[in-house]
This record gives sequence, C-alpha cells and structure tokens, in this order.
Amino acid sequence: MAHDSTHTNQSATKRIWYVFMLLSVVTIVEVVLGIFKPAFLVQTDILYMHLLNWIFIILTVYKAYLITWAFMHMEGEKKGLRRSVVWTIVFLVCYLVFILLAEGVYIHDVFSNGFVTWNF
Repeated sequence: MAHDSTHTNQSATKRIWYVFMLLSVVTIVEVVLGIFKPAFLVQTDILYMHLLNWIFIILTVYKAYLITWAFMHMEGEKKGLRRSVVWTIVFLVCYLVFILLAEGVYIHDVFSNGFVTWNF
C-alpha cells in the first residue's frame, strides 16, 4: 500500500513541476515579447487589434486553462462538470474581448474625429 501512495506522490510531484515549467516558459515568452515588441507583430492588425495583443490574450487564456486543469484538479472530474466550467469561462472571455474591442474602437473614433478633445 505504501508503495502505491509513494508512486502517486512522485507522479503528482512530477506533474506539478511539469506544469510549473510550462507556465514559466509561457510567462518568459510573454515577457520577452513585451520587452522587444517585434515590429511585424505590432504592425499587423487583426480585428482592430495588433497581433501582439492577440498573442498576449491567447497565452493568458492558455495559462488560466492550464492552472484550472492541473491545480484545480479538473482533469479528474466528470466530463459534464469540466465542460460546464470550461465553456462558461470561454464564453465569458469571448464576450469580454468583444465588449472591450467594440467600446475601445468607439472611444478611439470619438476622440480621433474631434468630438471630444484629448484632455486627460
């Protein structure tokens, strides 16, 4: 019996270190991209936003998914619970991104068309 729990603890420890390293690599990639800001990523626009911003959003959502999957033990839950949690979050994040893009474009248009002065 003790052998099985030791094996389980070792595999759980390996899993934690694997997820930690993966999160670290993704974070380092985000930091490097944020520091150097490659010109082709900043000059390319997709859906009113720079490609670099989309990369940041996608990597952040990936990290949130990985944290939820590994550290909140969603991998061991039933399929229905996993789907209800993941799809709710996916829907809310997509909605938030849509609202931010729509309102941001509107506010930018208002300020750049001169209806309101840049008085911040």
